[in-house]
Amino acid sequence: MTSILNQDFFESFDTLTLAQKLLGKELIHESTEGITSGIIVETEAYLNNDKACHSFGGKTLRNSPMFGPAGTSYVYQIYGIHHCFNIVSSKSGIGEAVLIRALEPASGIDLMQSRRQKVKLKDLCSGPGKLVQAMDILKNQNGNKLFNPPLYLKEGIEVGAIIETTRIGIGEGKDEHLPYRFYIKDNKFISKP
Repeated sequence: MTSILNQDFFESFDTLTLAQKLLGKELIHESTEGITSGIIVETEAYLNNDKACHSFGGKTLRNSPMFGPAGTSYVYQIYGIHHCFNIVSSKSGIGEAVLIRALEPASGIDLMQSRRQKVKLKDLCSGPGKLVQAMDILKNQNGNKLFNPPLYLKEGIEVGAIIETTRIGIGEGKDEHLPYRFYIKDNKFISKP
């Protein structure tokens, strides 16, 4: 049985490197309805000196989990409806995170499909809001450590080529064209090629 990734893993890399190292890892959620999991196939990095990063203006009530230790969950709402799941990626007090943008569904697929109104498998977790809904990651998991159930990560699959490109759907900092988005080449479960 593959062991759960511990805090040492998350602390071993800077944010941009962690965003790439998370590709291929398996995200698992043990909920009261059952266990769901998916392989991380797409990420985006957010650094504290980056205008698109929630911590850019300093610590607030909303972004305070970002200032916790690496391996902390940061779950926030966008557009008043969707939630996004991030993994804090730097030392306490820094304010950096990696957004999990897409998963390749691995287990509990029927349960994920019931939560997403039976969409096609390819579209089940192909975006940050979609994967949070399919995996039933809740706002009350904001600030949790990702080293124990119910929400945690394990080793997953070997990853081949990684594509590095600009992030999607950001307002602030979009003109900087930072290559902080990473995805597994030719994976059909990413949000956008």
